[in-house]
Amino acid sequence: MTNQYYEFFCPVKVIAGKAALEHIPYELTGLAAKRPMIVTDKGVRAAGLLDPVVAACEESGLEIISIYDDVPPDSSTDVVRDIAGIYRSEKCDSIIAVGGGSAIDTAKAVNILVSEGGDDIAAYSGAGVIKHPLKPFLVVPTTAGTGSEVTSVAVITDTTKSVKLPFTSSFLLPNAAVIDPRMTLTLPPHITAATAMDAMTHATEAFTCMAKNPLSDAYATAAVKKISTSLLQVMDNPKDSDGRLELAQASTMAGIAFSNSMVGLVHALGHATGAICHLPHGLCMSLYLPYVLEYNLESIRAPLGELLLYLEGPDVYSATPASRRAEASISVLRKLRDELHKRCKLPRTLKETGSVEEHQLDTIAEMAMDDGAMMFNPKEVSLEDARAVLKRAWA
Repeated sequence: MTNQYYEFFCPVKVIAGKAALEHIPYELTGLAAKRPMIVTDKGVRAAGLLDPVVAACEESGLEIISIYDDVPPDSSTDVVRDIAGIYRSEKCDSIIAVGGGSAIDTAKAVNILVSEGGDDIAAYSGAGVIKHPLKPFLVVPTTAGTGSEVTSVAVITDTTKSVKLPFTSSFLLPNAAVIDPRMTLTLPPHITAATAMDAMTHATEAFTCMAKNPLSDAYATAAVKKISTSLLQVMDNPKDSDGRLELAQASTMAGIAFSNSMVGLVHALGHATGAICHLPHGLCMSLYLPYVLEYNLESIRAPLGELLLYLEGPDVYSATPASRRAEASISVLRKLRDELHKRCKLPRTLKETGSVEEHQLDTIAEMAMDDGAMMFNPKEVSLEDARAVLKRAWA
């Protein structure tokens, strides 16, 4: 299966390494920005992660005008409206998002309001609504997982209607993603594990789903290799800044891969499970990955077998008969999940989460069927199929 036609787009400048934060002022002044606002959450601030960002700006004479540190884990339209109001009253001219997926998505939505005007973010929901470049926007990820710093998508909850609003536009992409290992050194083990598996899932789905292409493949395989080599090392030695940088780069690469090649059934099930049972996205990705790969197996045998090279290295790959490589890739991922479960109790089944009831599986299946990610899954999925995968993932 080769795509005769594809598009690949990633205009985000990536600034990565051990002094990456110190380059923020240079980037902002290059965009004619002088009054940045930081958008973050309480956890990031409490962990002291804002200090090096603020210090880097102040040392070069750039003043942080306002810091909003109250982004909730599941961001909402009200929060976006509040932050936009502060941005306007403080006369800010740019945004620095410091945090995980929620802080980054919130900052993207705030940027829509402060650039396009108005108070009703819902008016800009959907694809292709935004027609103009937005205000200067930098992202400093503090988890190595979501890849939000290089994706053109944001999801915000509309609290009045209890629905998740999707926003899609290439104008949502930040001007630069700043990848600095100092920002992930204090991540607790279970979040390190879940976010790395989130990136692993992005890369694996990017490499096995319908819209894969040679450029996304290059990013996806490189991400898989980095996570395979570094994740358990970092779990055993959390202060390993080289390993942390590897995982952070892998997350960015996986983000570039899947935003160009799309994702499939793992994401459809994960989105539905997150919405109904309020489980973190990365945990859902890690949980469903092997079950979905087994379901898709006969449609993805070639690419999944090829992934064994990046998961296990050339020796294991060449010693494994070609006809067994796809199954071997799945068992490597299962083994990795077992190791993570040993180290931080990252759940491998829905039962192990303690937050899902068996009677909810039908609702999850029905909701997943309406998810856009389904369109790119390499194998057709019926409601019965989705239920069967959920039953396998239950226990």
